[in-house]
Amino acid sequence: MSVVFSITIALSAIGIFGLLLLFSNQLSQNIRGQVQLQVYLDKSVTETERIKIQKRISEKDFVLRDESRAYVDFISKDKAAEIFVNETGEDFTEFLGDNPLRDAFNIIISPQYQQADSLQKVRAQISSMNGVFEVTYVEDLVNSINNNFAKISIVLLILSLFLIISIIILINNTIKLALFSQRFLIRSMQLVGAKASFIIRPFLTRSFSHGILSAILSAAIIGGLLYFFVQKIPDLSVLIDIKYLLLLFALLLVAGISLAVFSTYRAVNKYLKLSLDELY
Repeated sequence: MSVVFSITIALSAIGIFGLLLLFSNQLSQNIRGQVQLQVYLDKSVTETERIKIQKRISEKDFVLRDESRAYVDFISKDKAAEIFVNETGEDFTEFLGDNPLRDAFNIIISPQYQQADSLQKVRAQISSMNGVFEVTYVEDLVNSINNNFAKISIVLLILSLFLIISIIILINNTIKLALFSQRFLIRSMQLVGAKASFIIRPFLTRSFSHGILSAILSAAIIGGLLYFFVQKIPDLSVLIDIKYLLLLFALLLVAGISLAVFSTYRAVNKYLKLSLDELY
């Protein structure tokens, strides 16, 4: 029970930390999915030319796309004016007598092109197209996103390494202590001529079942905590990807079995090599 309890707590800690990594990664993708370029067109651009420009941009690698479409949205100057009036409550066309806005494209950029130098190249590439007046994006926001997520990634990497090392040591020591009381049984089996493989096998079989049971319990704990927090914070469900969650549970199962079996093998092998004096 002590071994299963210790491994369960250790795997739960790993799982919760893994959950935080998944959340941070999903949050990063969601935020990066909002990085947009605004491409303003010359006022003399015809409808045919506009369609050609949109097609050229949609074919570029830097445009975020899914199976159905490339994320290049056209906003006419009339639509832009309507949005402005709805948001501000002021109709500037009444005192200007004309709509000074331009037709534009909103482009969502693929995450691998969201570094500052890459965005500069993307802007230069689009600006060189005929009919394009100006290309803009919020540079401070992009730089802030990149810098903050770089810092967060470094911190999470350091914490994950520290956590993994600590948990391996914890499980290893727990199994060593659990097997300490059976060291004389191991010696007795040696004295009657049992081979090392015969002695180790039942301990490994038991540790294998301990690893599976601990992984199931830790997955249940993580699932319960996740359900509880989603009930309290419904928006958290946006960050949950079922396939990655199942992958996390599978990794916990592999980690539980591997750590339990490996630590048991090392502990039993150690007692097999001890002299009689060292056993006492």
